[in-house]
Parts: sequence; C-alpha cells; structure tokens
Amino acid sequence: MDRERFIVAHGVLREILGRYLNRAAQSVSFRYGSHGKPALAEESDGNAIHFNMSHSRGVALYAVTRGREIGVDLEFIREDLEVEQLAERFFSRSEAATLRALPASLRKYAFFLCWTRKEAYIKARGQGLSLPLDQFDVSLTPGEPAALLRTQADPDEALRWSLQDLSVDPGYMSALAVERDGWSLCCWQWPRLPQSTAWTP
Repeated sequence: MDRERFIVAHGVLREILGRYLNRAAQSVSFRYGSHGKPALAEESDGNAIHFNMSHSRGVALYAVTRGREIGVDLEFIREDLEVEQLAERFFSRSEAATLRALPASLRKYAFFLCWTRKEAYIKARGQGLSLPLDQFDVSLTPGEPAALLRTQADPDEALRWSLQDLSVDPGYMSALAVERDGWSLCCWQWPRLPQSTAWTP
C-alpha cells in the first residue's frame, strides 16, 4: 500500500510539473541534493521552478514556485502522541517552554503547528535532519502568525523566510516555508487543477 501511494504521489507530481513546464509528464526528470531534496534535473537558472511535496495517511500536498526555495509539510494529527515528551526531545528550549505554558487543551494543536512549520523550513533549506530541530525557533502559540523567529547559526536567517499554515483536510496539519517575502499563494485540489496554471512571484 505504501509503495502504491508513493508511485501515485510521484506520478501526480510529474503531472503537475509537466503543466508548469508545458510539456509531457513523462519527460519530467529529477536530480537530488546531498540530503535527498528533489529538483528538476534540467533547471539551474535563477528563475528555475522549485517544488516540494509531503504525504501522510493517504493525503498528498504539493508546492511549486519559481526562483525561490520552498518546503511543505503535512502531518496526520495522531491522538496517541505524548507531545510534551516529544517537544522536550526535539524542539528548542524556548519552544518546549512555550508549549508547557499553554493550557493542556491546546498543547497537541500547538505541537503540530510547531512540528509542521519546522519540517517545512528544513525541507525548504534542503538539509534534512542535518539541520537539528532544536537549533531554530518557530512560532507555535495558537492564534499567532506562522513565523521563523530565530536560528542559532545565523541571526539574519529568519529574515530570509516566510512561513504560512495551510488548510488541507480535517485531521491534518500543514505548513509552507518560502524563501523571501512578496509572494502570493494559489491553491488547487487535484484533479481539478486548471489546464493553465500560474504562480505569482
């Protein structure tokens, strides 16, 4: 089942990218960065199409942009997680403290806000878990805007990225990380993607 979902998800990715490139999906080929982030094999200029995808429990999410890095994460909200323990293990000290300070009824929701934002950011960076989750902070208090607050390695890094939460399906949480600001978001649901699509930079 997982292999079938993988094949279908990557087939849809080729279809989507083929529409952006105005060519057959079968002709779309990929290369992979040192930490496994995929990119279009033949594109390398500053206006290149960048993309990312995430899937969880039968739902897939795709993100495409031009001339800027992008990362997306999608998580099924599991009810059996000990979110406080996971936060202490993986989040920064500030994030874990913020989570503990929230009412118990909000902690699971806040945990997934934090987790998807962090995952979207490291996927956009293309470094995988070589960039430890506890080395940067994101906002996680419900009601506050999604944001990369600070990174330990580079004080200016947070200024380079925009984070945004996405609404996909009930029972899921998702977030998007995009390099720089000044972009607008357009969303479609497959297979109802228009024949002509455009990304506004």
